[in-house]
Amino acid sequence: MTRFLLIYAATALILFPLDLLWLKYVAREFYVARMGDLLLPEPRLGIAALFYLVYVAGIAWFAILPNLASGSVLAALLAGAGLGVLAYGTYDITNLSTLRGFPVSVALTDLAWGTVLTAVSAAGGLYIATRWFGVAAE
Repeated sequence: MTRFLLIYAATALILFPLDLLWLKYVAREFYVARMGDLLLPEPRLGIAALFYLVYVAGIAWFAILPNLASGSVLAALLAGAGLGVLAYGTYDITNLSTLRGFPVSVALTDLAWGTVLTAVSAAGGLYIATRWFGVAAE
């Protein structure tokens, strides 16, 4: 359990600040300009926190743990990219199919960002867990 918590913490150290920078500074105006009334004035932080808690665990479980024995940052990066495409693709494609006015440009940008974010978080999480925190395969 301690091993998983260290991997989780290492992954969170990458994902949280990157997504905060993206959502608050890099892409905020992009989303606001294209989504307008679809966006709440302020995000529901409790629901967002639930997503992040679960998603970081998913990255740790599906992208990092399977690559822990080899220690391959590249393998974790690729597994993270696959997970990102699956997770963000599900979200964005569902929005395109069910929401009136959900822009294709937002779906494609969000999918690309989610893929990169998840890939970098998996690779960075593996790197930090093994090199900084000393986590090893059992």
